[in-house]
Amino acid sequence: MDAGLVAVFVAIGGVVGFLAGLLGIGGGMTMVPLLTLIFTREGFPLDHVVHMAVATSTATIVFTSMSSAREHHRHGAVLWKVVAGLAPGLIVGSLAGPQIVGRMSTSWLAGFFGVFVAASATQMLFDRKPKPTRELPGPVGLFGVGSGIGLVSSMVGAGGGFLSVPFMTWCNVRIHNAVATSAALGLPIAVAGTVGFVIAGLSAQGMPPYTLGYIYVPALAAIVAASMLVAPVGARTAHRWPVRKLKRAFALLLYLLAAYMLWKARSTAGA
Repeated sequence: MDAGLVAVFVAIGGVVGFLAGLLGIGGGMTMVPLLTLIFTREGFPLDHVVHMAVATSTATIVFTSMSSAREHHRHGAVLWKVVAGLAPGLIVGSLAGPQIVGRMSTSWLAGFFGVFVAASATQMLFDRKPKPTRELPGPVGLFGVGSGIGLVSSMVGAGGGFLSVPFMTWCNVRIHNAVATSAALGLPIAVAGTVGFVIAGLSAQGMPPYTLGYIYVPALAAIVAASMLVAPVGARTAHRWPVRKLKRAFALLLYLLAAYMLWKARSTAGA
């Protein structure tokens, strides 16, 4: 494999690892568009480039979530009871998501991703405050919420932070606890989603070499190596930097990435 391509994957890993620790996200919002662009330039089948990007992103979150969650746990910020309440639903939803993705065309999947990222960016910009009396739901409610978060997160290759952090803050969980808990929630989402993408991609035709289901293993290895080194730095920084202001700035980048994915959806609609 070209050394320059490996260097690009390493750079992506450094960026998404830092974001995983800093903002409690798995980096999928930035990783999927970048991997889609790279896989397209490498001449991978257009029918699979977005599927591979989402699957590879999901697999990397297994490792980045472990690294960032461990650092947040050292600060005593992870709410493990909330993790336990949401995890069963997250697993169910995350196993189902890849099976739905496997039946979607590249155009539809790129469009779904673009709309989701644009909505997430808008949510970041408005940063609405929750009502002071709202609390987390009971076990049944947490299972339902977890299923929804797992389903959508696995479909877009994200760690769930764009859904779980707003949900927890909406229920009056402190922002730093929400970010830390979201980092831990990324693990069950990513493990179940990765298994789902391996299964969904086994029957895909015309896949390039070095793939495991829909996962492109060389990209996974390079991104993980870099991201696991950088994620703890992001997690430590989250306890010192004004995260809300950073999220507003990050939202502007997300709009650009959403625009690219929507363009990708339109350009492949007739393919």
